Amino acid sequence: MGKEIVIVGGGIVGLSCAYYLQKEGHKVTVLDKSDMSSGASYVNAGYITPSHIIPIAAPGMITTGLKYMFNSSSPFYMKPRFDADFMRWAWYFKRSSTWAKVDKAIPVIKDINILSRELFGDIKESGDLGDFHLERKGLLMLYQTQKAGDHEMQVAEKAKFLGLEVNQLDARELSAFEPNIKVNALGAVHYECDAHMSPQEFMQKMKTFLEKAGVAILKNETVDDIQSTQKNGTMVTTDKQQIGADNVVLAAGSWTSRLSKKLGVRLPLQAGKGYRINVSRDTGITMPAILMEAKMAVTPMQGFTRFAGTMEFSGINSKIRKERVAALARGATKYYPDLVITSKEKEEAQCGLRPVTPDGLPYIGAVPDYPNLFFATGHAMMGWSLGPATGKLVSELVTGKKTSMDIAPFYPHRKF
Repeated sequence: MGKEIVIVGGGIVGLSCAYYLQKEGHKVTVLDKSDMSSGASYVNAGYITPSHIIPIAAPGMITTGLKYMFNSSSPFYMKPRFDADFMRWAWYFKRSSTWAKVDKAIPVIKDINILSRELFGDIKESGDLGDFHLERKGLLMLYQTQKAGDHEMQVAEKAKFLGLEVNQLDARELSAFEPNIKVNALGAVHYECDAHMSPQEFMQKMKTFLEKAGVAILKNETVDDIQSTQKNGTMVTTDKQQIGADNVVLAAGSWTSRLSKKLGVRLPLQAGKGYRINVSRDTGITMPAILMEAKMAVTPMQGFTRFAGTMEFSGINSKIRKERVAALARGATKYYPDLVITSKEKEEAQCGLRPVTPDGLPYIGAVPDYPNLFFATGHAMMGWSLGPATGKLVSELVTGKKTSMDIAPFYPHRKF
């Protein structure tokens, strides 16, 4: 018998949870405080990334953050502020940034990414969403310095050891991959295991499918309170109504920790703002690429090329810092010297908030005090990549099935 499920959050993770839960016969309602047309699920690079095996909490990141703290145009920016939650999160982040913890996280990140990559393929083959953009050309890690190249080859060796498909390209081989535009790089590491998509197209088609399948999608509705008991289920109070549920899934991205506080659950989580610039002209770029020294991503999508990146920790806000947009544009030209991003393209830049945990692993699962409540957040820069896997795992937890992989590393109450 199906359950009444309320999902708080209508991004890629929330909609993926809805997709798999309705497949199991549950009655699903999705709540979102926005009109569900913007945010991190719409402005991301669209990568499906088994290659991204190193979590953001890696040795040296705190030092990098301190170095760039007073440079608001830097790729990794922590705005100086006295906030107890941020300070606690930063302390946990520092404690998580050890090679021992990174080595433990690497196979976990690889496994959940591969699971999600296969699920994206399954969704496409099912025909549920009709046709949508999904290509598996791999991902180029472009480097301009030998130091960056050597660093990425160390990561590539770990990836090869885990069975991922990786090749190294010199400048001549790289030009064969991108024959229609000049690339200023010494070479690249090519992760053949990766794929890419056009996020906005997929999100729109997923919303259309879910509504046709009977999922209620309630936009512009803010959750004010959540009350949950093991005996009586859960009551979600919004600014418009009260909704009873057997289970609630908190997939509200960077806002999830605010909601969890209403239940007395402390969830260390910070919003990492990312930016994107879309270029609708023909750029000649055909391969997704990470521009290593610039720390930004380039993705050829349906009808445009997207330049995305930066990680800005400045709290929950949608302020667009022009200096950070300008840094993205400069980075693009540095690697593609014949490409100049126009003032209008920069003015139309958008941003989104990615939920970042202290150790770079998402929160997936319930906590002891609230077995009716499931968390699905904290995916950092892998939110798009891990959407379907998270949705599948949550549906298995709600339905009481064996999970597709061990979810112990994602336990929301883990110690840092």
